[in-house]
Amino acid sequence: MERYRQYKINPKYSKSVAYFSMEFAIHQALKIYSGGLGFLAGSHMRSAYDLQQNVIGVGMLWSYGYYDQGRDEERNLRVEFRKKRYYFLEDTGITVSVTVNTKDVKVRAYIVPSETFGTAPIILLSTDIEENDYLARTITHKLYDSNNETRIAQEIILGIGGVKVLDALGIRPEIYHMNEGHALPLVFELYGKMRDLEEVKKHVVFTTHTPEAAGNEEHSLFLLHKMGFFNGLAIDEVRVLMETHNDLFSLTVGALKASKIANAVSRMHCEVSNKMWSWVEDKCEIIYVTNAQNRRYWADKGLLTALDEHEDYELEARKKHLKRMLFIEVANQTGKMMDPNVLTIVWARRFAEYKRPGLLKYDFERFVDFVNSQDMPVQIIWAGKPYPFDSGAINIFNEINYISKEYKNIAVLVGYELNLSMMLKKGADIWLNTPRVTREASGTSGMSAAMNGAVNISIPDGWHPEFEKHGQNCFTIPAIAKDLPHEEQDRLDNQHLMDILENEALPTYYKNKKKWMSIMRNSMIDTLNDFDSGRMVHEYYMKMYNN
Repeated sequence: MERYRQYKINPKYSKSVAYFSMEFAIHQALKIYSGGLGFLAGSHMRSAYDLQQNVIGVGMLWSYGYYDQGRDEERNLRVEFRKKRYYFLEDTGITVSVTVNTKDVKVRAYIVPSETFGTAPIILLSTDIEENDYLARTITHKLYDSNNETRIAQEIILGIGGVKVLDALGIRPEIYHMNEGHALPLVFELYGKMRDLEEVKKHVVFTTHTPEAAGNEEHSLFLLHKMGFFNGLAIDEVRVLMETHNDLFSLTVGALKASKIANAVSRMHCEVSNKMWSWVEDKCEIIYVTNAQNRRYWADKGLLTALDEHEDYELEARKKHLKRMLFIEVANQTGKMMDPNVLTIVWARRFAEYKRPGLLKYDFERFVDFVNSQDMPVQIIWAGKPYPFDSGAINIFNEINYISKEYKNIAVLVGYELNLSMMLKKGADIWLNTPRVTREASGTSGMSAAMNGAVNISIPDGWHPEFEKHGQNCFTIPAIAKDLPHEEQDRLDNQHLMDILENEALPTYYKNKKKWMSIMRNSMIDTLNDFDSGRMVHEYYMKMYNN
């Protein structure tokens, strides 16, 4: 393994860790991620490299990625699947066998050496190889496949296949870190060796990323058993081991019962998680390690230099340059020419109903007046990938796209991957975050946006309450009662958002440039200090791995 890790391990971080994640966003060229979970895992790997930690990533080599986001003839979203080829990966020469649905499936291990992208080394697993039949090859075709059995097979390959590959490489990690519950089968592979769950727990930690049902998978216990999820254990043994009598098996509950410690990804998410899972008996402690993003990768060097020079004119000039770079892409995709002197609002992240991409336009009459204002003009950009089989989210995307056709100052972009995400964060004046309160566990896009001088306007959810100083480093949409009907939540949140935009943010940007630049500077400084992933990966060692 040392030939793949071209750095000397820092003794402070010598405990060996294998970090299992279904997705890693480490470079635009390696399309094996969908959204925030992958962006977070990518920053974790970059900061593990920066701090010279004894960490190795274990993930999946998705032949078709998540999907390619294009447009049809009417410029609506089109889901496209194209096979990818990666000549920069190294074949380890390791192939292991994993039983999936009573069939022997071969798993080939490739690796991303640490020097390729400046990350900890990452092992990527593939079943899309000649030794397998077509059905087995499809297991690693598409990230988060919509077929239930394929999804379970993917989790078996990640968990059991990942442990077997590590064994074949001669790697015996002291800690197995499950980034979400997808890799839970690794627990049953380890149990097969140790035959003692308490001993297994000493070596397993778990990060839960979302209170959303879709992110806390449940499957039929009998289907999981049939597929090989439990690594040959009889159903009665699983019931005793996991202390469950239900016929539905929750991956999150299983992970909480099989780990020595778990973490939520913000202070607020920790409160939500402990309440959400309070009924689970014999679960491990849930603490929090707030997510963060890697400064080296995300922060624009020119902006950092200008920040260090303490010269507002340099900071403003660099920001306008970055806006021009973004607007080249806007013109390329939409034919609309935007103005770097106009305040630019960006909403960009995974399209999902609970993230409320359309909140800004909820009161449509007010929205139209806002967009048409000549006194304090605005430009608005939306971008993000819905789940490819979520027709509701795709319809929201297409509706906003349809509205944008009427306005030269509204753009909807496709191809939301690392490069476009970087452009948007560097070019945004305002980074808008509008989830239903308590539903966004962290929301790390706001961190990397703030590192690039974008001012957050956000619901007080996820990481935001740990960062926010309203009117000093951001603007915060006031909290409302969490138990209100969704319609009333949307009405009030939209009203408060528009009040902030019209009465605070825009007047400051256009009429008090000195104050705007102060907010921008404070935003950058506060994220660079407290929300760089170097802090996060250090905390994982101190609070989780060495615990």
